[in-house]
Amino acid sequence: MIIAIDGPAASGKGTLGRRLAEHFRLRHLDTGLIYRAVAKALLDAGRPLDDREYAVAAAHALDPQQFDEKVLKGHAIGEAASIVSAIPEVRTALLEFQRDFAAAAPGAVLDGRDIGTVICPGADVKIFVVAAAEERARRRALELKASGQAADEAEILADILRRDERDRTRAAAPLRRADDAHELDTTRLNVDEAVAAAVAIVEDSRPRRS
Repeated sequence: MIIAIDGPAASGKGTLGRRLAEHFRLRHLDTGLIYRAVAKALLDAGRPLDDREYAVAAAHALDPQQFDEKVLKGHAIGEAASIVSAIPEVRTALLEFQRDFAAAAPGAVLDGRDIGTVICPGADVKIFVVAAAEERARRRALELKASGQAADEAEILADILRRDERDRTRAAAPLRRADDAHELDTTRLNVDEAVAAAVAIVEDSRPRRS
């Protein structure tokens, strides 16, 4: 079984992805980390974020086993990843890796921006996670503060709105809800409530897909 979870920044899709993978005993891939790792490679090398040749080389050289999630989840890398992920050649370089991961037994949960529309358009279940921008900014600020980082909620909100606009309007795989995706609004849900709602969506979809 392949479960595709898409949605904008800080909507809760990563947490849902991990919890659904645990619940259904599937593997999990946070595809955003892949793009963040490419962005980090560019930043570490002092390269401009639109250096396509270097970005593609970095994409081919990635080793997910070496990812430091805490570092990759940093605010600056997230902003850079939003720019790098809009490079068509980078997306092409990472497409095969993501599809191979999803296809391997016993299945997987992938979360990102284009899983249900581009990476796994034939996924058994597709969930499009949304939440109000203000709530997403509040969550991200709490997350950063919990990890000991400074967090200006107003600045984070402005950043989220910019990223939303870039993700929706980029030429390569823009963020959009797949026609057969179930929308899940997590604005007023805590983590356990959101997970329960997502599990219900998967369980309800399985009989109709089998």
